[in-house]
Amino acid sequence: MKVHVGPAATAEEAEAIARSLADHLGVAVAVHVGDDDEPAARADPPAVEYPIADDLGPTDRERDLRAEIEDIRRGGPARYRERLAEQGKLFVRDRLELWFGGPDGTRGDPAGRDASADSGDPPGGDTGRGLPESVRFEDGKFAAFDDWHPDAPDGDEYEEGDRLPADGLLTGAATFEGRDVHFMANDFTVKAGSMAARGVEKFLRMQQRALKTGRPVLYLMDSSGGRIDQQSGFFANREGIGKYYYNHSMLSGAVPQICVLYGPCIAGAAYTPVFADFTVMVEGMSAMAIASPRMVEMVTGEEISMEDLGGPQIHAEHSGSADLVARDEEHARELVATLIGYLPDKAGEKPPRAESTPPKRPPAGIDELIPDAPNRPYDVHDLLDRIADAESVLELKPDYGPEIVTAFCRIDGRSVGVVANQPTERSGAIFPDAAEKAAEFIWTCDAYEIPLLYLCDTPGFMAGSQVERDGILEQGKKLIYATSSATVPKQTVVVRKAYGAGIYAMGGPAYDPESTIALPSGEIGIMGPEAAINAVYARKLAAIDDPDERAETEARLREEYRRDIDVHRMASEVVIDEIVPPSTLRAELAARFEFYEDVRKDLPEKKHGTVL
Repeated sequence: MKVHVGPAATAEEAEAIARSLADHLGVAVAVHVGDDDEPAARADPPAVEYPIADDLGPTDRERDLRAEIEDIRRGGPARYRERLAEQGKLFVRDRLELWFGGPDGTRGDPAGRDASADSGDPPGGDTGRGLPESVRFEDGKFAAFDDWHPDAPDGDEYEEGDRLPADGLLTGAATFEGRDVHFMANDFTVKAGSMAARGVEKFLRMQQRALKTGRPVLYLMDSSGGRIDQQSGFFANREGIGKYYYNHSMLSGAVPQICVLYGPCIAGAAYTPVFADFTVMVEGMSAMAIASPRMVEMVTGEEISMEDLGGPQIHAEHSGSADLVARDEEHARELVATLIGYLPDKAGEKPPRAESTPPKRPPAGIDELIPDAPNRPYDVHDLLDRIADAESVLELKPDYGPEIVTAFCRIDGRSVGVVANQPTERSGAIFPDAAEKAAEFIWTCDAYEIPLLYLCDTPGFMAGSQVERDGILEQGKKLIYATSSATVPKQTVVVRKAYGAGIYAMGGPAYDPESTIALPSGEIGIMGPEAAINAVYARKLAAIDDPDERAETEARLREEYRRDIDVHRMASEVVIDEIVPPSTLRAELAARFEFYEDVRKDLPEKKHGTVL
């Protein structure tokens, strides 16, 4: 450090100044008198005697901090934590141990942390940070600390019920099944997992960081909604709870969002699961609704239980909001571990590839599985068992719109999204719920670069007054739009009947599939033989008095019509690409998906379509 003093200073004065500044500032000082270039005096800082490294250790400052963290990690009032066991639920930090407690994010043992979790000592496998082994870090443990903790700078005495550790919301980053993820988890022991200003801020930061990192998000939800008695400062603010859903929308299709419900998620809390790409509910535990049963009764006079209002059965069978229903907490984690294996970390990346395994059942049985008569049922799951890698089929929304099966599977190790008509359900006719389900599934697969396989065996869209009231045209157009707009590789198989607009919705030749192939049982026509004969020849047949002659004529006309719509004619006219022996279908699909893996398909330049 260079210092200039007045020209009248003596050498002794310059030396005293240099020595004083060096001692005080801890730096070398050179004192110049007047404009002299050479210093009149120099001084070095005093030597510092540091302790020997082996003698260093935590002071009371760190010990106090660890005690505060230990207190925060206990969660809300003890009586609320005790009630969790009665409800069959884990305490939120035990839940994190289950999800992230094993090496590289494998399944942990919640019981294994009990002995040390609240003692201040690190649990097994922990690095001294008080976190499950595969939790990389936690953000915001001290949220709302000044509002409740007696050791806070402004802390006062507080009632046990006023505990607000982490403001009832945990956020951070972890490794889950070898994948880096962001996570949030409600602490139901803190004001029933309700959301207030500090927790909302943590939630928003986690979402915004996910937009930056391009990594999946896990929402482990157990929330009663916004904290009504503390709503000032977070409800309608620009950076308040409403921003959750803006961020959900921005994240949608950018990174996978997976939500698991562990309790009754009411009002604002119920939107996170429906905004997520995938939602898992837990039997006997989960529920979601726009209002609580008490509020419903107050507004409408209807008396209803939480289960009947918004339990897993309601959302799995009627609303379609639940993709999967788990038996318990462990099963929920297992389902998500399977699900994430089909998904990339973010849009634009290829899904992970697995080792190829033979199918569960031999492909040689496909031909005998498919009945010749178009109106005889068979279970399309049996067909998938002969096409997909063994134990790789994960069906989503199985009880909603069951006329169409939507499922992830692997074919030769490759992630594939399957859209398949189900002949055991109303002959595979397309109903509004099934069309809606399929459209959303196609849209999701397209967002995450998952190629699509259509297995077509449908008489077409259902007709009738009820389906018109239920929006068959509206939902049907969404299915056709999603199929038209998907730019991932698409393969279509005409398994048996492909009648009416069913061939359009199921990725037919006009919808830019990479291939349209058929089994020898396939038929493509405006309508099926029965309907066609009735439409075209009803009067001619009615004019035949002899019943035997009428039946013989009808049978002949039906066979002539079936020859007209047989896939051999369609192949002859090059409407379809190929007819393949059923026993080779799996190999044929594997070869085609591999060849077209990097196909490029562009949509017209526009902001977006208007259908969805």
